[in-house]
Amino acid sequence: MPFDGQTYRNLAYLLLAFPLGIAYFTVVTTGLSTGLGLLVTFAGVPVVILTLLVTLGIGSFERRLADWLLDVDVDAAPAEVELAFGSVEEALGTTKRIVTAPTTWTGLVLVGLKFVYGVAAFTALVTAFALSATLISMPVFYDAAGVTYTLGPYVVETLREAAAGAGLGVLLALVSLHVLNGVARFGGFLTDALLGGAARTAEGADA
Repeated sequence: MPFDGQTYRNLAYLLLAFPLGIAYFTVVTTGLSTGLGLLVTFAGVPVVILTLLVTLGIGSFERRLADWLLDVDVDAAPAEVELAFGSVEEALGTTKRIVTAPTTWTGLVLVGLKFVYGVAAFTALVTAFALSATLISMPVFYDAAGVTYTLGPYVVETLREAAAGAGLGVLLALVSLHVLNGVARFGGFLTDALLGGAARTAEGADA
């Protein structure tokens, strides 16, 4: 597993989930809150529609990201919404397509879940890396001035104890890679369930 390239693509996906989740959530919540607040003046309508269009773009990017990094093919991805604003009729048609596209609404759900997922994934990744690196480096720094290693109630004072701690760190790193791979696969599952699944449902309804 440490020598499997997919493992590191999974880790890259987890690292990106944190900033992307924050960016998605900030942009969409700001757009919706601003647009809904301005609806009384009708100035909020284009803001809301633009925010929903951004949500569709986020969904499209997330499908591609799952394919690039997780090797997850999100089945039955819907066709891109045709945009046309040359006339009032075209603008109304575009608005209707945006509002009625299933992935507009499942995309909103994904934005909220991506924020939570990104925070959880980043926390798990940083914690696993910090603990593993600390234990693995124990034989190098255990006797350094001002440095004290403890394993539960035990203070590491000898090289043998430090080597045992390093072995524990290697084991923890391997277990962490398995867990983090699972977390990454769960992210791909969410994307497929919310975007690909919505598309399949829509196609079944049309049939």
